[in-house]
Amino acid sequence: MTALCAVVLAAGQGTRLRPLTGYRPKALCPVGNVPLLDRALAHVAAVGLTGPSSVAVNACYLGEQIVEHVGNGVHVSVELGDPLGTAGGIGKLREWIDGRGVLVGNADAYLTGDIGPLLSGWDGESVRLLGRWAPSEEYGFSGHQFAGFSLLPWRYVRHLRPEPGELVRAVWRPAEAAGELTVVPYEGTFLDTGTPRDYLAANLDAAGFRNLFANGATVTGMCERAVVGEGAVVEGRVTRAVIWPGAYVAPDEHLVDAIRAPAGVTVPA
Repeated sequence: MTALCAVVLAAGQGTRLRPLTGYRPKALCPVGNVPLLDRALAHVAAVGLTGPSSVAVNACYLGEQIVEHVGNGVHVSVELGDPLGTAGGIGKLREWIDGRGVLVGNADAYLTGDIGPLLSGWDGESVRLLGRWAPSEEYGFSGHQFAGFSLLPWRYVRHLRPEPGELVRAVWRPAEAAGELTVVPYEGTFLDTGTPRDYLAANLDAAGFRNLFANGATVTGMCERAVVGEGAVVEGRVTRAVIWPGAYVAPDEHLVDAIRAPAGVTVPA
């Protein structure tokens, strides 16, 4: 099999999730009380890629939090200034990639299924995308919506530069036009957690549409389909909501379809 490494893209600013992403980068926002980045790294580990020689994470916005979170467990590429985008982030890692194929995952993609079929039988030459059937997706690929992970051969990666750019224009569409792009159907749940609505939906799915309380959470109020983080205190009522670690819900409050962060920050979903 072609030599392979993995890159999890975690440099984005998460503007659609503000003000939540004013506190932490989107990649570290919890889904089911697990940071999104950790979920992406778990998918990568499940196909046998672990450690700093095989797995890289890029960081930019609130990058110091990403660096502290991953420690020495992966190779970290820090982008100064504005994020370089998906293509630029890979371009900055060309020396580390060093001729290998690349499994690329978006840290903000919530998936419940196996990504292994994306790698099965790969020849190391074609571009592959994990895709969910969505014929109405205006900018999809062969009737599929991109589902968070792709495979890139070195012959496409070697031309990428550490400058702003996106994979859809730099790699995926050119490969599609050349007949060198394959969509691998994905059967599991997929959500792009970029909006409060989809972020809440991912949390509810991760909780099995029941209550999910982290160790160290204090819940004396009423909860229905709530995800409550470590150190959070819920004294009021919560319905279809996410309570971040350290956040507080007062006795006279009823949160519905919302995300509560520390300091009383509330984002409707």
